[in-house]
Amino acid sequence: MLIAAELETDRVQHPVDVVEQLAAANDWSFDRDNEDEISISVGGEWTDYHVAFTWLADQETLHLSCAFDFKAPNRRRAEIASLIAQVNEQLWVGHFDLWPGEGLIMHRHGLMLAGGMQPSGQQCAALLQNAITTCERYYQAFQFVLWAGKSAGEALECATFETKGEA
Repeated sequence: MLIAAELETDRVQHPVDVVEQLAAANDWSFDRDNEDEISISVGGEWTDYHVAFTWLADQETLHLSCAFDFKAPNRRRAEIASLIAQVNEQLWVGHFDLWPGEGLIMHRHGLMLAGGMQPSGQQCAALLQNAITTCERYYQAFQFVLWAGKSAGEALECATFETKGEA
């Protein structure tokens, strides 16, 4: 079923321009590959994150992909895929993907801006903050599967273990 809606495509500002202003205001290293895409490097606690914002005009969506230096070798990809499925069950916003060709893990999400809506700097910052926070939360689980040979369940349990109280 298709829902008909009046399409408004005139925008005051290109959505990627808003992201570029955010990157410049935070002194992040960035590269504007073309009008519809920007790549940003953001340092985290565990690693550096490579974030790409892409404007998908036909879907009126600002897409974010956040990757980190992690290459899943073929021998561990099934367990990494199992971990991704278990992690994604816990997420309310965004999801992780494994790109099979490169073995890269990335967090992805999109901000729909139908009808010519403009993204705010706060929305773009929240989108980016969520991606970094999510990657930071589960980074060690991916490391446990890759380097410690843990199962997806063991890795997730170890990485998300929270202590209560003080010793």
